[in-house]
Amino acid sequence: MGRPLRIEYAGALYHITSRGNERKKIFLNDGDRKKFLGILEDYHDRYGILIHSYVLMDNHYHLILETPKGNLLKVMHGLNGGYTGYFNRKYGRSGHLFQGRYKGIIIDKDSYLIPLSRYVHLNPVRARVVVRPEWYRWSSYPGYMGKEKEYKWVEYSWILSQFGSRRLRTKRKYREYTEEALRKKIENPFQRLHSQVILGGEEFVKGIRGLLTGKALSHEIVERERLTEYPPLDEVVGVVARAFKTKEEAIRGRGGRANTARNVALYMAQRYTGLGNEVIGDLFGGIHYSAVSKASERLRQAMISDKRLSKLISEVESHVKT
Repeated sequence: MGRPLRIEYAGALYHITSRGNERKKIFLNDGDRKKFLGILEDYHDRYGILIHSYVLMDNHYHLILETPKGNLLKVMHGLNGGYTGYFNRKYGRSGHLFQGRYKGIIIDKDSYLIPLSRYVHLNPVRARVVVRPEWYRWSSYPGYMGKEKEYKWVEYSWILSQFGSRRLRTKRKYREYTEEALRKKIENPFQRLHSQVILGGEEFVKGIRGLLTGKALSHEIVERERLTEYPPLDEVVGVVARAFKTKEEAIRGRGGRANTARNVALYMAQRYTGLGNEVIGDLFGGIHYSAVSKASERLRQAMISDKRLSKLISEVESHVKT
């Protein structure tokens, strides 16, 4: 398995996800969750990281953390390694607890910290564990809302300050902002992901690419050939919709195997946008990542026997290739 690219610099902000090996549980009870938060607190104090948001699910966790000292590798090695050691000792097991290496996306703080915090805090709602995010104890959201005690090691102030200066009012505004996504469909922030590792506007992406200029990237780095410009998913879906004379909503929403335009869009997204199957699945109505691969494979098989379809797809490709 290739190594993911790690971009480190002082003041960098990241969205971190780490899943259990074979998607198995990494937290078996509340004691495990408390232990993980204890390690997180220790690393906050030891390495000076800023933790803006977190959520602990049964088989994975999400963190939004900032590294004023540019020390992400050291922090994550200790966090996942320390918790794995605890878990293996407690349950008499050995070997890997987490599925490969953690996934770290570098974030444009000014543009994406707030929407990503909402995304993280709504994770238990999307998973149908709770109906309301403040009901989920193992998240930073109850602390934001005053439903649980505020931890000294969670950086509540930056996000809340974006909603005003009066504490009670900012909490209400942030709650309204978060709950907006419960009432209507909100754009998934990862739709704007570049090269699977950068989330930000054009200038931010250009700046990150500048940090990598002149650096020799190992062939094991999985993003080595992805750090080029890719067409955004919106553009790909728009091209397919025009070619098939259908609406973009009909392509984005859940659909059956007979929805050829949707299958073409899935195929194009997988092939040309640089997004992973899990992200693509989320952006196409929340389908499983394996369904993305299956839809693409069905389309490839159909293209072999249907020359007209193959020609149409070639025309679509000519508009989305970079």
